[in-house]
Amino acid sequence: MNPGIVAAIGAYVSWGMLPIYWKLLGHVPTAQLLSHRITWSFVVLAVFLILTRRVAKLRSSLSPAVWGSYILASLLIGVNWFIYVWSVNAGYIVEASLGYFINPLLSVLLGVFFMRERLRPLQWAPLGLAAAGVIYLTFDYGRLPWIALSLATTFSLYGLVKKKAPLGAFEGLTLETGLLLAPALVWLGWSEAAGTSAFLHAGAGSDLLLVGAGVVTTFPLVMFAAAAHRIPLSMIGILQYIAPTIQFLIGVFMYHEPFSRTQFTGFGMVWIAVLLFWIERWSFGRKLSHLT
Repeated sequence: MNPGIVAAIGAYVSWGMLPIYWKLLGHVPTAQLLSHRITWSFVVLAVFLILTRRVAKLRSSLSPAVWGSYILASLLIGVNWFIYVWSVNAGYIVEASLGYFINPLLSVLLGVFFMRERLRPLQWAPLGLAAAGVIYLTFDYGRLPWIALSLATTFSLYGLVKKKAPLGAFEGLTLETGLLLAPALVWLGWSEAAGTSAFLHAGAGSDLLLVGAGVVTTFPLVMFAAAAHRIPLSMIGILQYIAPTIQFLIGVFMYHEPFSRTQFTGFGMVWIAVLLFWIERWSFGRKLSHLT
């Protein structure tokens, strides 16, 4: 099998399995868990940049425009991480997975409105079907599926900002976590002073898992970066649904989150929309290749 495909599958399976990791840290308040994720991710990324001698390149790339882009990116990814970790430990893995099914379709819409990209007529139908699925779920829940929509919106906007950002994946995430590091350390210090800190107070296993949050955050990124250089973007687009599929299955079958028939209808509309969108994209790609 193509090493790039193996790396991509490894990345998406890792992201899909993350709910299990965060569940093991369910005793840690979400803000503390997020702060540890930021802190140890920065440490891992900083060490990686030092070992690969990329620090000088990062420093030389900094400018007011770069700072502005990455401040916005850091806020978006920080909010996304917070909502995701909270939703997992609050018992909303299934709804969180819906967000990452919707995310690529929402990214397409952002491309239309902000990047002046054009959609082919047949691509609008899946977007309408996905919107109908969300509306259906809104009536079923009696509320907007705000977890799914918040995750999809923040991550889609994050992707839009990063599309225009000049730094590489590792340099960019190092800068983003670095920008969030000071608030994270302040929160951890306040938690310790208030006597509510979990770190060093909940056992060695808990401490190791908190430190490991940096590894489980950055390791899939390493595999994804390796895959991105070896396989087409269209293949990455298809494989990305591995992660929310695993998350959904974990939520339903491992943690027994409720999933009714009416929910299945709403989710099914979104799943069909995703499938139709990629079938249309694949078909158009094949036609284009025959013409060239």
